[in-house]
Amino acid sequence: MAFWLVKSEPGAWSWDDQVRDGVTSWTGVRNYQAANNLKAMKIGDRALFYHSVDEKRIVGVVEVVREAYPDDTDPSGRFVTVDVKAVAPVPEPVTLAQIKAEPKLADLALVRQSRLSVVPVEDGHWRILCGMAGIAP
Repeated sequence: MAFWLVKSEPGAWSWDDQVRDGVTSWTGVRNYQAANNLKAMKIGDRALFYHSVDEKRIVGVVEVVREAYPDDTDPSGRFVTVDVKAVAPVPEPVTLAQIKAEPKLADLALVRQSRLSVVPVEDGHWRILCGMAGIAP
């Protein structure tokens, strides 16, 4: 199993939207590196759900339930989506400021490549972030 972090603007797609719908397609990714990350996702992989823009915090966990397939919101036909399901909210949302304050997370892709909407999370980073969020890794 691999771990990821997926970012969404809460005004466009929030954790509450994800929970309400249960399973949804993670559409709209138009950056090639982020799209390659979507292509690398496998069924059963877990991702931290991150509210971007004003909130800048991890708010939940989702699981990949369908691997990459064409994103029907992309008229060019070049980009893909995956389906994810809501697993659980985090008891303690983890802010970007908290993440940046943890020296062991300095190499986290969220910190190094802040503009990417889909980034891998190394096993060690996953354990640290889960601990900060109050959930089991």
